[in-house]
Amino acid sequence: MLPDVWTWDMWFADDGERFHCFYLKASRALGDPGRRHLRASIGHAVSTDLRHWEEVEDALVAADSPAFDDYATWTGSIVRGPDRVWRMFYTGCSRAESGQVQRIGVATSRDLYTWEAASRDALLEADPRWYEKLDSGAWFDEAWRDPWVYADPDGNGWHMLITARAKDGAPYGRGVVGHATSSDLETWTVREPLSATDSGYGQLEVLQVAEVDGRGVLLFNCLHGELTPERRAAGERGGVWAVPIESPTGPFDISRATRLTDESLYCGRLVQDREGAWWLFAFHLGGPHGEFVGALSDPMPVAWGPDGALHTTTLPVIADTLPVATA
Repeated sequence: MLPDVWTWDMWFADDGERFHCFYLKASRALGDPGRRHLRASIGHAVSTDLRHWEEVEDALVAADSPAFDDYATWTGSIVRGPDRVWRMFYTGCSRAESGQVQRIGVATSRDLYTWEAASRDALLEADPRWYEKLDSGAWFDEAWRDPWVYADPDGNGWHMLITARAKDGAPYGRGVVGHATSSDLETWTVREPLSATDSGYGQLEVLQVAEVDGRGVLLFNCLHGELTPERRAAGERGGVWAVPIESPTGPFDISRATRLTDESLYCGRLVQDREGAWWLFAFHLGGPHGEFVGALSDPMPVAWGPDGALHTTTLPVIADTLPVATA
C-alpha cells in the first residue's frame, strides 16, 4: 500500500524483460475517496517477477484545456503494433461536461516509460445508434471507457472492447460489451455490442479477454449496487466476474458469468508469468469495516474448476500490495 495515494484500476504490459503495471492513482490528501475519480492520473511500476515492484515516473496526467481528457485520465490497455510503437488506449473525461461524458484516446511510447498523447481530440465515443448517451437520463454518466485492445486471432486487424450501455432496456440491465474495430490501430469504427442488451448488469467494467490453459474467458466487474433490483433483492452480490467464451471476438453470453471474487476486490486483471501460469490482480476495494482501501493486490493463482468456471485458488489479505518500492 502506498501511504500517500489511493491506487485502483490497473492494466499491464510485458516488454519481454519486465512487466509494467499502469494504475489509477489519486492523493489521499483529498480525504474523501469518492473525490478521487476526477483527480485521477496514471501511475507506473515495473517488476521482473510480478511480485516485487518498483514505482517509476507516472505515465499520464490530465491534459491542458481544452481536450477530451482535461479533467481526468482513466483505465485503459496497452498493445505494441507492427511499427514497434507501444500504444496506450485510455479513457478521458473533460471539464466541458463536468466529467460526465467518457471518451477514448491514445498515447504512444517507444519504451513504455515516456508517453505522449496523440491528440487533444478523442479517437472515438459512444455511437447513439447502439449506445446510451448522457441525455437519455437513464444513468449518472455516459459510459464509454476501459478500452481493452487486442489483435484479431485470424489476422484481421484489431478489436477494442469497451464498458458501455445499450440505448434501450431497463436502466440496471443495459450493461453491454461495447465494440470497435481497426485495421491499423489508427482509425477505429464503432460496432454493435458483442453482448445482449438485457445483461442483468448496469455496467460491465474493465473488460478483458484471455486464454487460460487453452480455454477462453472474458473478465468484467460489477458491484452489488449496479445489479438489477431483482438480483439485489435475491441477495446477489458484486465483484470480479468471469465468463467462459468460445471466441475472443464474441458474441459473449453474459448469463454464463460466475463470480471470481467478492466485493472486497475489484477490477480484476489476468496476467501470464514467464512460466506460462496465469494470475489474477485486483485492487482492495473494501476493508473489514467497510472503509475504502485503494491498494493493489498481490497476484492470486487461477484455475478452471470441475464446474467449468474459472476460480481463484487463494484470496489475499490486505498486505504487501504493489508497488512496494519507490525509485
